[in-house]
Amino acid sequence: MTLTHPVSLTLTPIEARVLATLMEKARTVPDSYPLSLNSLMLGCNQKSSREPVMDLSEADVAGALENLMALSLVRANTSGRVTRYEHNFQRGAGVPEQSAVLLGLLMLRGPQTAAELRLNTERWYRFADVSSVEGFLEELQERSPDKGGPLVIKLDRAPGAREQRWAHLLCGPVDAAQFAQSGSARGTDGAPGTLARIEQLEAEVAQLKATVLKLCSELGVSPPIPGVAQT
Repeated sequence: MTLTHPVSLTLTPIEARVLATLMEKARTVPDSYPLSLNSLMLGCNQKSSREPVMDLSEADVAGALENLMALSLVRANTSGRVTRYEHNFQRGAGVPEQSAVLLGLLMLRGPQTAAELRLNTERWYRFADVSSVEGFLEELQERSPDKGGPLVIKLDRAPGAREQRWAHLLCGPVDAAQFAQSGSARGTDGAPGTLARIEQLEAEVAQLKATVLKLCSELGVSPPIPGVAQT
């Protein structure tokens, strides 16, 4: 695939949310992708896995799509009854898949440590280890001016944290002081944030329930009823 290298790429927060949502859904719900305008709006306004949470209207999303298409970051598919949209981020931004994945998660969830990014990107791309994540982040930070300049920045360590977080620069320079203040509300020492831990625990509980039901079926016994003591 031939990559293009824009001189500069500055998005609004709404454009970043729309673009990153398309990038997410392309990997997590491929059967429903490309997305209609309504589906895209719902994805942008999700209450989970979003930082910050937004409440965008269809007009907000439509306006962002127009600008993103002008930047060659989004394409519209008009072959069906309903127009559907898909991202063109890797080619439009001139970055490889791994870098696109990291930028997409940073746009959706805000600043994160390399460890958080490795966990949160599992449904998008499986990095071998944290060092691999850091390697791609460093490449994005050292991106040369002829390719558009740096796309991420490594923030100063927040009070009480062991690991530094990374932030994207697709919406322009970041306010490091603001992110430092918000650091205490997130996971520290490189551990996943509270939301990520909850999502992981829910997935593990669902898997355990399925295993118990399967074992009960094979043994010919009734599954346990939550809250009822077994005799």
